[in-house]
Amino acid sequence: MDLSCALRFHQPNLSLSRRKLESPSIHPLKQFLPTISLPDIYSNTKPFLKLPRSRHSTVVTAKLKKPIDGVSEELNLIASQSLDYAPARRRVRSAFVQVQQQLDHPLFKMAPPGIKTYEWYERNSRGLEIFCKRWMPEPGVQIKGVVCICHGYGDTCTFFFEGIAKRIAASGYGVYALDHPGFGLSEGLHGYIPSFDELADNVIEQFTKIKGRPELRGLPCFMLGQSMGGAVALKVHLKEPSAWDGIVLVAPMCRIAEDIQPPAPILKALMLLSKVMPKAKLLPQKDLAALCFRDLKKKKMADYNVICYNDQMRLKTAVELLNATKDIEKQVEKVSSPLLILHGAADKLTDPLVSQFLYEKASSKDKTLKLYEGAYHSILEGEPDARIFAVFDDIIAWLDSRCSAK
Repeated sequence: MDLSCALRFHQPNLSLSRRKLESPSIHPLKQFLPTISLPDIYSNTKPFLKLPRSRHSTVVTAKLKKPIDGVSEELNLIASQSLDYAPARRRVRSAFVQVQQQLDHPLFKMAPPGIKTYEWYERNSRGLEIFCKRWMPEPGVQIKGVVCICHGYGDTCTFFFEGIAKRIAASGYGVYALDHPGFGLSEGLHGYIPSFDELADNVIEQFTKIKGRPELRGLPCFMLGQSMGGAVALKVHLKEPSAWDGIVLVAPMCRIAEDIQPPAPILKALMLLSKVMPKAKLLPQKDLAALCFRDLKKKKMADYNVICYNDQMRLKTAVELLNATKDIEKQVEKVSSPLLILHGAADKLTDPLVSQFLYEKASSKDKTLKLYEGAYHSILEGEPDARIFAVFDDIIAWLDSRCSAK
């Protein structure tokens, strides 16, 4: 589940005084200057500090996690612990694996049988343990190609992507995924992106190792990126233009529309603050599930994505996402890979017009754009079953046609 609403802006008041501003309505960066959250790395509580009206008065409140319906008090207690660091996230994930697999969602209850999975950790060049996972077709099924998945902001490859990967694998593909540093089961401070370029470099490092495996050599290789993962996939492609046989972008975050970009003075102040307190949780967070999931029953299941980062966005993370989209926008005409761009026409997180912009400006000779009428952001997880399966059919048909051409 992703994030771009956390980068949307109203025209803010530029005063640096300590007065209280009105609460944000849609674009959370509206009040970033007068409101500061402290990183919660010292305790299991989540302190929230508002700048005081005077030197002698402060207001501190604790933000409690919402209990998850349908699970025991013991599991809720496990899920309520601080997830700042990977060991805690790994414990929570282990406790919820069986519960997640029993959810009444087509990605779980209709998961294809016989898929072989394998999980492991790779230590990257920066010394971080990166969680990786593989899904392979059942024995006897010829592998047509390789699909490497980049998940979105806050997400992990161990929840809904489990079902997504299994369905693609069942169609004859070896599917690989990783959790980005700071997300899911990989090491790094939860929700913290110190450098978007490093995020892309980590993807290149890990997927290059995977593509070099003897059993995969000679097979066509594709990337699939969802939301922020779409931006990661594009950055990877711009760094290595000939490394992939095609890219599937699902609701990609690849450009911030002009009407929601921050004014220059605010952006300058944001970048300055990010150097002073990069890990601070500054940006109020909306209920993203309500904007991602059109199917209300499926929306409730988002609560079971227990290691998803759904706290306030960290300051440096916000700056890196903004800079990444600006960089992609400047280089969009250099995008030359075969492209399949899929987007919900009613998406309120990542603008479908941005996907139209990418489709029109990319220099690729082989590009396809599909907009799904009435669909929200999570077109692979949050739509009615028939729509979800239709999107999968579009992805598999596109992959098959590119593999048969090899």
